[in-house]
Amino acid sequence: MVRDRIVALRTELVAGGLDAGPATIAWHLEREGLGTPSTSTVRRILVAAGLVTSEPHKRPRSSWIRFEAAAPNEVWQSDFTHWRLADSSEVEIISWLDDHSRYLLACSPGTAAGRVSGDDVVATFTAAGDAHGFPAATLTDNGAVYTSRFTGGRNNFEYLLAYLGIRQKNGSPAHPQTQGKIERFHQTLKRYLGQRPAPIDLAELQAQLDAFRAAYNEQRPHRAVGRRTPGETYRATPKAMPSNSGRGHFRLRYDVTDGKGAITLRRGGRLHHLNAGVAHARRRVLAIVDEADVTLVSLDTGEALSSHLIEPDKGYWRNQRRNPGRWPGSGVSS
Repeated sequence: MVRDRIVALRTELVAGGLDAGPATIAWHLEREGLGTPSTSTVRRILVAAGLVTSEPHKRPRSSWIRFEAAAPNEVWQSDFTHWRLADSSEVEIISWLDDHSRYLLACSPGTAAGRVSGDDVVATFTAAGDAHGFPAATLTDNGAVYTSRFTGGRNNFEYLLAYLGIRQKNGSPAHPQTQGKIERFHQTLKRYLGQRPAPIDLAELQAQLDAFRAAYNEQRPHRAVGRRTPGETYRATPKAMPSNSGRGHFRLRYDVTDGKGAITLRRGGRLHHLNAGVAHARRRVLAIVDEADVTLVSLDTGEALSSHLIEPDKGYWRNQRRNPGRWPGSGVSS
């Protein structure tokens, strides 16, 4: 029975684009209550069944030098990779991975015709931070969506990290090994996607990515974290925090102001209107929401554009940085 289940698991995992090595199969057997055979026993059964190809020249894992964060949220790695839709159009997928646990925090296609933009970096990062708490540091390559270190000034993502007190780390140019975990992760992701029909659009691709994220985090043991799932490892110990985490509870919302310099914010099931002023129309902003107020910060300059008291019974929260008046063109009094 165990022998048959080992062969069946190998077939199922390979068909699903998931890791199907002896250690992983042994982990599944233990979870199913079928005992805990050694990995060498599992390997012998797979070899006898003709399901393993010998790789005598493959570098042994024991020779790898590993660098790993000591706690969850100590470092988040990010990068993006390429995939194709059913019509052969190429898209980019951005991912955020916890360095300590390999927990997949976010995984989405780019929104600019499938290309990852600076807006996507900020939006996916803030969404992951709201869901899991923000990290003490990030580690990425030197792509323009992550840093302007070689072109001068700061980009949107760099202003956000500076505001939150998050340390930014960037790998050395032409040295992708620094971001090795996210590079290897994308190989795993592509094996999974390769076993599924090519998505017809970005929405279908996102559905595949969501299914993969659930399986990768909670249903797949990871060799680098003691054969536990990334989710188990991520939740096992206290999380690291940004250096200025003493600011109290807050959440972030990334947005772009409309033609009047306004955004809407949902709180407690009700929609509220906030206006930074027509001078700030079409600006990329970060809405920083704490217990008492909301601050809109420009992601282009790092400047605080407006402050709004949270008044749950009112639909419009006026800008406290401006004298009371009228919201231009809206007919709404401040």
